[in-house]
Amino acid sequence: MNTSAHKTPLSPAKTGALHALVEGLSREQVAWVSGYLAGLGAVAEDQAIPAAAPAPEVMVLHGSQTGNAERVARDLHARLAGRGLAARIDSLGAYPGARLGRERVVLIVVSTYGEGEPPDAAQAFHAFVMGERAPRLADLRYAVLALGDRGYERFCQTGRDLDARLAALGATRLHGLGECDLDYEQTARAWGDAVLEALADGVVAPPAPALRLVATVPAYDRARPCPAVLVENIRITGRGSSKDVRHIVLAPTAPLTFAPGDALAVVPRNESELIASILAATGLQGCERVSDARSGDRELTTALEGHYEIRALSRPFLERWAMLADAAPLKALLAATEADALKAYGADRDMSDVMREFPVKGLSAADLVSALRPLAPRLYSIASSGRADPDHVHLTVGVVRYECRGRVHRGVASNWLAERVVSGAEVPVTVHVNERFRLPADPATPILMVGAGTGVAPFRAFLEERALLGATGAHWLIVGDRQFHSDFLYQREWLDYRRKGVLQRLDAVFSRDAPRKEYVQHRLLAASREVYAWLAEGGHLYVCGDARGMGEGVHAALLTIVERARPGGRERAADYLRALMAEGRYQRDLY
Repeated sequence: MNTSAHKTPLSPAKTGALHALVEGLSREQVAWVSGYLAGLGAVAEDQAIPAAAPAPEVMVLHGSQTGNAERVARDLHARLAGRGLAARIDSLGAYPGARLGRERVVLIVVSTYGEGEPPDAAQAFHAFVMGERAPRLADLRYAVLALGDRGYERFCQTGRDLDARLAALGATRLHGLGECDLDYEQTARAWGDAVLEALADGVVAPPAPALRLVATVPAYDRARPCPAVLVENIRITGRGSSKDVRHIVLAPTAPLTFAPGDALAVVPRNESELIASILAATGLQGCERVSDARSGDRELTTALEGHYEIRALSRPFLERWAMLADAAPLKALLAATEADALKAYGADRDMSDVMREFPVKGLSAADLVSALRPLAPRLYSIASSGRADPDHVHLTVGVVRYECRGRVHRGVASNWLAERVVSGAEVPVTVHVNERFRLPADPATPILMVGAGTGVAPFRAFLEERALLGATGAHWLIVGDRQFHSDFLYQREWLDYRRKGVLQRLDAVFSRDAPRKEYVQHRLLAASREVYAWLAEGGHLYVCGDARGMGEGVHAALLTIVERARPGGRERAADYLRALMAEGRYQRDLY
């Protein structure tokens, strides 16, 4: 229903509430609601309805790398509308920072990416607010919710930066900074509750509606994953390769909707050998009962298998274990100002190593799980188009396996999928929507894709989708790996797309086939003029792979390419790339 074409006596807040009420109703339901409202009008014809005090318009802004912050922001926006508050929502990438000076209430939900950096789409906003051109904000009330990972040293740094900076510019905190770890849902919900209460102070709420709609609960989410049957598990690295990469095909037992660029969240299980190592290091039997809000009441062995992270070290675990063991060396390491010292310590150890090195006398099962974080789903870029194969989801899984300190260390999910899940067995999964890694809406737009290792996975889905749609935009793919003969993932498919004219240009670089190592960033630099022309003519650029080595190298190469082509030096080149990110023309999926 379009109410914008008619003059309305409703306030913007009530108009928004009306839209939220009727959205998604069937024709029959709309007719019923219309009659219900007409009846209310007849009853209340002679009754004066008290006017509500004007409520502030709320601007909800989100900055997300993988979609979590955006989901939280959209939920918050819906809750504001449900309270009858006028609210808008926008991405930090699309929002002009200079407009902050005209806002009265702003709520920011932002994640932190990598080592304390803002998400790609939020970089331009972050640079503006932190810079000298930011306006004074004496009339602004605000609140910031930060999403992060306590495993990183600069936890929630982007949110902390924005919260402190807005205060320094004269804005008033509506509510304190909220900080969320990987299991962010409850913390984000509680922060939203507090913000809604703060907004309600001094505002007369509109009359409570007699009729309200109940939001539809998604069939599958993180709390309720969908079972998917393992159909294929094929090793796609050749004989002699130093890597084990698998092409995994899963058949969900219920329809899952996904788009190219999305990821599949796989809920893994910890291996029994690792559980046995933890029990041996702590002196526990495994039959002890443990209970918490996440996993309920169950035996310790069962909880360790499916509910807790028990392999990789994190700062929260080390801090808790240092306290339990009263370990002075570990406390000193955590207090050291040199971040590299802690990284070096954790480079060749896992949790059981630390438990052996710093034993805890009389450790209880409850003490053990108090030091552990919840077992997080592992995200894998979907390597297929749902249009082309709606009944299956394809993944490209690099199996993590290495020997250290006399033991073989294995990646939790990759080894579980590759070695422990048998054909026909079920794998719990959910779709992780990634709106920040999307094909252009116009199929005539040219795209340049850069991927290294398993980072080529989403581009298999991209090309499959664009070929099915008959896209006329040109396609350029740059892939990198170790050796041509054993590590050229999906070689036949790329070459087939090349022969069919779907893929106009294919560049492949292999770091161990020449005396001097060459990576995808070097191939970009070698084609500097073509790359810049591609961007200048409206092309979109996508990068997928390792964040530190490949991601940083590609970004540095792009800075050099732009700096060579445009006047203004390195900072102007950085501004240009930030603008491309904000426009969605330079998108990255890094891990």
